[in-house]
Amino acid sequence: MVKGAIFPLFYLPPIDYFSKLQENRNQVVIENAEHFEKQSFRNRASIHSPNGKLDLIVPVIKGSKNHTKVKDVKISYDFNWQRLHLLSLQTSYRSSAYFEFYEDDLMPFYEKRWDFLFDYNEDLLALLLRFLKLNIQYEYTNNFEKEHFASPDFRSSIHPKRSILNDGRPYFQVFEERNGFIPNLSIVDLLFNQGPQSNKYL
Repeated sequence: MVKGAIFPLFYLPPIDYFSKLQENRNQVVIENAEHFEKQSFRNRASIHSPNGKLDLIVPVIKGSKNHTKVKDVKISYDFNWQRLHLLSLQTSYRSSAYFEFYEDDLMPFYEKRWDFLFDYNEDLLALLLRFLKLNIQYEYTNNFEKEHFASPDFRSSIHPKRSILNDGRPYFQVFEERNGFIPNLSIVDLLFNQGPQSNKYL
């Protein structure tokens, strides 16, 4: 058994995810043998749109149900979701202080195609860690273990339907005046609004 705090791979993970990564930065393990969990952050992210909270969902090829290994889940390109996600990010954050600072590096994720969701999320995570200047080394699980007693297990605790693990201290959000502050959105919400200060917030 690999020892360390165990994390799944998410699409544009929420702020909570990176807070916990930083807290456990000396021993991080990425789960790569679990079964894909639908309606989780594995293929969805929440951003602050002009109309409030908006979920961006990466579609997966049908048949990717709970019994499918996460590494085997393929991304569907039946419709142009990449263009939709990019337009949503631009509409939501074009007027934020730091959107243009990160836009060029994010653009390939909405232009190129990845076959597997795991690989897509893995490459995104590497980019986001670079944005946040977080030097976190991680290992991968060797096999799936339902119970992970040795260290914190964040595979199920960071979930759209569960309460956030941190207090969600407010920071400036572009549409806060219209919609109020929305806590624990995707890390890109923090980055686009706070830029280099994002690391300190975590």
